[in-house]
Amino acid sequence: METLSTIASLRALLRPHRAAGRTLGFVPTMGALHEGHLSLMRRAKAECDLAVASIFVNPTQFAPTEDLARYPRDLEGDRRLCRSVGVDALFAPTAAEMYREGAATWVTQDDATARCLEGEHRPTHFRGVLTVCLKLFQIVQPDRAYFGQKDFQQALLVRRMVRDLDLPMELVVCPIVREADGLAMSSRNRYLGADARRQAVSLWRGLDKARAAVAVGERDAGRLADVIRSEIVAAGPCEIDYVAIADPETLAPVAVVERPVVALIAVRIAGTRLIDNLLLAP
Repeated sequence: METLSTIASLRALLRPHRAAGRTLGFVPTMGALHEGHLSLMRRAKAECDLAVASIFVNPTQFAPTEDLARYPRDLEGDRRLCRSVGVDALFAPTAAEMYREGAATWVTQDDATARCLEGEHRPTHFRGVLTVCLKLFQIVQPDRAYFGQKDFQQALLVRRMVRDLDLPMELVVCPIVREADGLAMSSRNRYLGADARRQAVSLWRGLDKARAAVAVGERDAGRLADVIRSEIVAAGPCEIDYVAIADPETLAPVAVVERPVVALIAVRIAGTRLIDNLLLAP
């Protein structure tokens, strides 16, 4: 596996493979890798001739009050993990490499789907996410890019960007990978102390109880949201940004569950912001 830090060196490495008609799978990450990331890399390797991953803690998707400075970083450990699952090339650029001085071009989506949920609580977040994703897609030029379902709204918006800008690639969204007790794997789980880690499982318990309620006939979205919220609040002190039952294509609120919906939550526990979601089918 080669590790490259410049756009020019990555393009030079990939050029002959692309010219030979080899397919390229791409997994963009911010590092602090866990089994969720590795599952994406394994799938890219299984479905494409080459697997490329990136590690870049993207400063433009963090607000000034967020955790950019303390976001977990372990490039050497991440390199070992990438190598262990067969990644062929790892792109690990600096911020200066990705954003030239005076850069003034951004990708935005300004509609209800982008403004709700994460867009409401982190209003500058998706501008940074979409911009860096487009830049990475332009640099790597993958046939397929692999994203996790945990960042449900992000994957939805990136898929729309790929469609709207006619990018010649496929976006593959893969299932959430969970710990044995149900907690969705996340790099930010590293922030959790023992008590907060135990409390964090309440997100999954709430989602699972909502699924069970749907299975026995509950169709009122408000009551389903209350089931989730009650489970989280009962587990201990927290700050809930949102609990939503929404259309999985538009994220518009749903009042009655008559077709598949997605339950989405964002909660702060002991200062750590966690997100999770689950598709619910009547």
